[in-house]
Amino acid sequence: MDLKELYQGFRDPLIMKALTKKININAKQLPHPLKVMEVCGGHTHTIMKYGLMQLLPENIEFIHGPGCPVCIMPKERIDQAIELAMLPDTILVTLGDMIRVPGSKGTLAQCRARGGDIRPIYDPMDTLVIAKENPTKSVIYFAIGFETTTPMTAVLMQVADQQKLSNFYVHCNHVLVPPAINAVMSDGRAKINAFIGPSHVSVITGAKIYQCVADKYNLPVVVAGFEPVDVMQSILMLVDLTIAAAQHDSPPGMSIQYSRAVSMEGNLIAQTKINEVFEIRDVFRWRGLGDIANSALKIRDKYAHFDAEIVFKAHFFTWFSKTKSV
Repeated sequence: MDLKELYQGFRDPLIMKALTKKININAKQLPHPLKVMEVCGGHTHTIMKYGLMQLLPENIEFIHGPGCPVCIMPKERIDQAIELAMLPDTILVTLGDMIRVPGSKGTLAQCRARGGDIRPIYDPMDTLVIAKENPTKSVIYFAIGFETTTPMTAVLMQVADQQKLSNFYVHCNHVLVPPAINAVMSDGRAKINAFIGPSHVSVITGAKIYQCVADKYNLPVVVAGFEPVDVMQSILMLVDLTIAAAQHDSPPGMSIQYSRAVSMEGNLIAQTKINEVFEIRDVFRWRGLGDIANSALKIRDKYAHFDAEIVFKAHFFTWFSKTKSV
């Protein structure tokens, strides 16, 4: 089976119809309406693109959020990236989907139009190539992402350290999923009673990071892939977990739909790399959610010579004394 055939399988109309029928039958046994939050914007995209909401019974609905690590980026972090990009002899490098996200001073795309040397990349390791090709310039990687992309940034810094690159820096904006879920649920007013957890995060961290969410709030969590069949199968699993919990008067628990790539423990090597380079940031501001404690990572002292927030602070970031926590 080639890749095209594989993906067609996860979008197969017959499978979708079978899952829809099963969900609609089983949902009649739900003890209460199911209000499902899909954590990642990737799931939201699938739900919208394939019209999955229209396939569900009235007692199941999606509540979207918090969103992808691009759309939750606060304006001040983008403003800082723009300020960096406009420094003399500076190249700002970032993943392409950050280019059009607005800060209070416009987007990185608009900054590039004004003369900023901003380069979108697909592979973060390309940043090191750019740094070597431009030894007289500061090359700053504007790092974003959930736990999924964090290992790449960690390895990037370790390789730069081994190669003794002196013109390479990182503006770190890596955020964590579980604290955002806790922020949504912690005030007790949320109507959410089920979660779909992003599978790409769990490939790295393991599904275990959601167990505490399931236990603390006594609600079901399913780690799901991003194809239509993945999402619909995950809804069926949430329905069945909820029904079983009600029938047996037990916690609904957590389950893995994306078993083809996710385990409970995750990628231990990647986790080690993350822990070697990063530590928990006291607080980080999420666009739309505000400040969330312990919800992001910062660079450890061992690699502080790569930290753009430290290296450029004294000379250029006069506002850092006011916003150092975010």
